[in-house]
Amino acid sequence: MSEESGHLNRVLNLDELQALTIEFHAGLGESLGQPYLVVDLDKPCTANPDLARVGNWLRHQAMPVIGLGVSAIGGLAPYVDVIASSPLELERLTTRINSNPVSSAVLVQVLRTTAQMPIQDALTVESLAFSTLQSGAEFQHWLTQYRQDHPAGKLDRPTIESGSKGIENESPPVLLSFRQDHLEILLNRPDNHNAFSAEMRDALFDAFQLVAIDKSIKYARVSGLGQCFCTGGDLAEFGEFNNAAEAHLIRTLKLPSRILADIPDRIEFHLHRACIGSGIEIPAFSSRVSAHPKTYFQLPEISMGLIPGAGGCISIPARIGRQRTAWLAITGKKINAKTALDWGLIDSIED
Repeated sequence: MSEESGHLNRVLNLDELQALTIEFHAGLGESLGQPYLVVDLDKPCTANPDLARVGNWLRHQAMPVIGLGVSAIGGLAPYVDVIASSPLELERLTTRINSNPVSSAVLVQVLRTTAQMPIQDALTVESLAFSTLQSGAEFQHWLTQYRQDHPAGKLDRPTIESGSKGIENESPPVLLSFRQDHLEILLNRPDNHNAFSAEMRDALFDAFQLVAIDKSIKYARVSGLGQCFCTGGDLAEFGEFNNAAEAHLIRTLKLPSRILADIPDRIEFHLHRACIGSGIEIPAFSSRVSAHPKTYFQLPEISMGLIPGAGGCISIPARIGRQRTAWLAITGKKINAKTALDWGLIDSIED
């Protein structure tokens, strides 16, 4: 391996990246053979850099490109996948990437690819990538461990202070009620923290389709019953569908985000408490999202060997940008309502 390639186990500055780019385009580059690349955003370049060429080279790396520094605008910053503002933040990111290198790589590839695509096409790309990871070793490892830790009937749910009692599962997963010229849509599985199960997906799809078809409905408002809005995919159903290709086709036909993306001004959301995975991926398509002050948001899919699969790779970057989306997904960290408002993930905080 060349001297330049031997430097890839540390933070690279723009001079070194330019040398690597020249080597790569001359046909002399070797496989980087590591799960991430770290570049220095703050160190000045001694030469006259060709930023477009270096940026194009970074964009075509198979692994996540992490920018280290506080220079979030200009220079190399627009070309990296995620930004670490400190060495501690860098360690957090690299630790998570090392744990799930394949899903981390697929995440940034999808975010790069779909950034300029029409929404419906981008949703197809996300679904194909999600289905690919469902057949991968990282997801299978997580699924095996989860099933060992959680025997049938013992689900892993966020611990939330006691609130309203759950409603029996015999009732509809989504409740609809007309209020003059608008429609109230209530997620109705509080006993399961409104997890995004197959029945919830289908019922929400039908409700959104009703809004799209019935022009007498001026707008619809979506909220959730119980202690939180939605804790994301129903973990009890994970791994039940063995055919990843057919699962992709079902998402193509029945994903609520596909309808919502076409009528974002006609459906608004009010969120509260836990909004995990699809619990924020779907609302983010709407042009109007409010949240209770104690709401928090999280994208945990990378830790499962997956990527956001309910539209989050498209809806969330449209609101907060590709780099913050990658940070949320790779770190798996929670952010509160104030941060979400500052970033633009939600539009208002309402009690």
